[in-house]
Parts: sequence; structure tokens; C-alpha cells
Amino acid sequence: MTNDALTAKMTSPWDAPLEPAQIPSPLHPVHHPLLDAQGVRLWCKRDDLIHPTLSGNKWRKLKYHLQQAQAQGKTHLLSFGGAYSNHIHALAAAGLRSGLRTTGIIRGEADTVSNATLSAAKGWGMDLVFVDRQSYRRRQDPDWLAQFEAPDTLIVPEGGSSPLAIPGVAELVAEVPFSPDLWVLPCASGGTLAGLIAGKRAREQILAIAVLKGGGFIADEVCRLYPAAAITDGWRIALDHHDGGYARFSPALWQWVQAFSAHTGLPLEPIYSGKAMWGLFRELAAGRIPRGSKIVFIHTGGMQSFTQQSRGVVTAT
Repeated sequence: MTNDALTAKMTSPWDAPLEPAQIPSPLHPVHHPLLDAQGVRLWCKRDDLIHPTLSGNKWRKLKYHLQQAQAQGKTHLLSFGGAYSNHIHALAAAGLRSGLRTTGIIRGEADTVSNATLSAAKGWGMDLVFVDRQSYRRRQDPDWLAQFEAPDTLIVPEGGSSPLAIPGVAELVAEVPFSPDLWVLPCASGGTLAGLIAGKRAREQILAIAVLKGGGFIADEVCRLYPAAAITDGWRIALDHHDGGYARFSPALWQWVQAFSAHTGLPLEPIYSGKAMWGLFRELAAGRIPRGSKIVFIHTGGMQSFTQQSRGVVTAT
């Protein structure tokens, strides 16, 4: 099917994979009484505005995967994700935009995980292969991965988190025209954090808010992706703001996110950036961030998930 034919099939409101990316993404000041009380200045790096479907950290993490595919003459991208994966959604859009065939290995059964994310990916030409959870756990096992290897195929790790993601994320730092005291971002697979560690200046600190329960493994994954992180000072992962686990959130958190967005005009969702902003404000209230700090918060996208979330679709992984 041609790109024109696929484009004609798009029906969902966020379907615009062929529009150009907005780089650098905007940097918006955020105002709030707690920030004023502590003399803290906060800006949001609006990576959610990079592209309608290739937004946030997904655009940055896929950039060099796409360049490698082109350099190696690959015509097929294959990756992994859950039923509501922003990465799968973005990879399908990237394939359409780049003229590459795409395959998504999806955790779950086809008759139980049909939703707008997968419908959009399928509409953009992605082949969806559903596997049970036991098989999906082997997605980093070389013996299991061998069945998907082919001369024309580039296998992209889940979430786009591989060493190729590092330079794309690191480029974000130079887009900010000053040196903040602290960078803040949501964290799940570790790829965006690894890239930010690679790009940050020596004096700058990083606070990553783990959005999933049991995130102790993330630090090891960051060091696997970017070995120099193990000897780089100035970064930490806060593990106690997950609010129940990945894709889970309490009514209190959801109300906080809605109130914060209404007050600041900053759109957030409760899975990634909203949970991370909530974590940042809890850290501020607890006195764990110095008064007078200049902070840049990275909005990593995921608003497509928010659209589904607001309809009550996403409740758990």
C-alpha cells in the first residue's frame, strides 16, 4: 500500500504522521504558588509539541534508529510494546513517514487489546503480532529474538531505548538557552534519562521520576545503555511517586493533574509527565530541592495516551 493510500485511511484526530517536526521544541515558563513560595523558577520543555504522532522522547529516541536503518539499507522496523504503547504508535507513524515497513510485537491477545493506539498503528501499515506474556518476557533473549531477525530488518528495543537513543535525547540540552540547576523528567525504560545524562553539563543535576512500581532496575538499565553514567555525578531516580504502578493512578493524582493543568495551561496526562510533575511538586514540598533553583521539566509526550485515559480506557498494564 502506498503512503498516499495509507494517509487517506487515517480517521483518528491525532493522525498526522507526515507533518514536519518542530525542532527545537518550545520552552514555556510555568507559574504556581508553591514555586513562588520557594523562589523556584520552572520551565517546561514542550517536547509533546514536536510532532502530532512522533512527539516527545519518541521522536528523539527514534531519530538515529531511522538514520541507521537508512544507512544499512534496512526496509523493515520491528519492535515491542504493550497494547497502549506510545512507542508502538510512534514507530508506526515513523515507518509511514519514512517509507519503511513496520511490525509490532504486542503483549496480549488480539481479541482483548483492540484499541485506538493499535488501530492507528495498523492503519499506518504496521503488522501486529500478538504474543502471550510469558513469551513477551523473552524480548531481550537473543535465542527468542532470532526468529525475527532478517537481512532487511532493524530490531528496535522496547521503548526505543538502545544506545542509538542516546544522541537524539542528548541534543535536547543544547536547545535550552541557559544552564538549569535541575532537569526533571518521567522515567520508565531509562533511555531518555541515559541520553540526558550524556548531554548535561557537569554542574547540572537530574531528577528522574519513576512512573512504575519496582523501578530499582532502571539505574542498571541506564548504565547499560550509557556506561559512562556509572561514573557521572548529579543524577538520581525517585522511586516513591509511582502512585500504584505503571498506567495506574489514584483519584487524588488525577484531580491534582487536572487542577494543575487548569491553573498553568500546561496539558498533562497521569501516566508519564503528569505523574512526574506531581512527583516534582512532592519533592519541592518535602524540601528535597534547594530554594531558588532553576528547573527545566521535560514533557515527554504521551498525550495520545491521555486521550484514551480520559475515556477510562487505560487502567493498568
